Amino acid sequence: MSRVTSGKVTHARHRKIVKAAKGYYGQRSRNFRTATQAVDKANQYATRDRKNRKRNFRALWIQRINAAVRAIDPTLTYSRFIHALDRAGIEVDRKVLADLAVHEPEAFGQIVEKARAATA
Repeated sequence: MSRVTSGKVTHARHRKIVKAAKGYYGQRSRNFRTATQAVDKANQYATRDRKNRKRNFRALWIQRINAAVRAIDPTLTYSRFIHALDRAGIEVDRKVLADLAVHEPEAFGQIVEKARAATA
């Protein structure tokens, strides 16, 4: 029986890893063993940071909403505003509220007024 070599399969696997490491510094982009470590670590960071990106965007939206609410009414805080929205029965998520605050300030002002009227 003839011997089976795994040359094609191994070469393809190595090429796939080195291709994924394209643009890395020094041997991390050329040497298979080093590239494997670099790509594995990069994938770990990518997985972790997909969660962190959601967290960061939510924090950004909250900051924008808070700034816009305080510009309209300095005594109204973010948490009181969200509570007022809940009482008024307005179901708008933070992403949309932040977008309204930045791009449509008059519409955001009307939402703030309705929320304030619900608590008064």
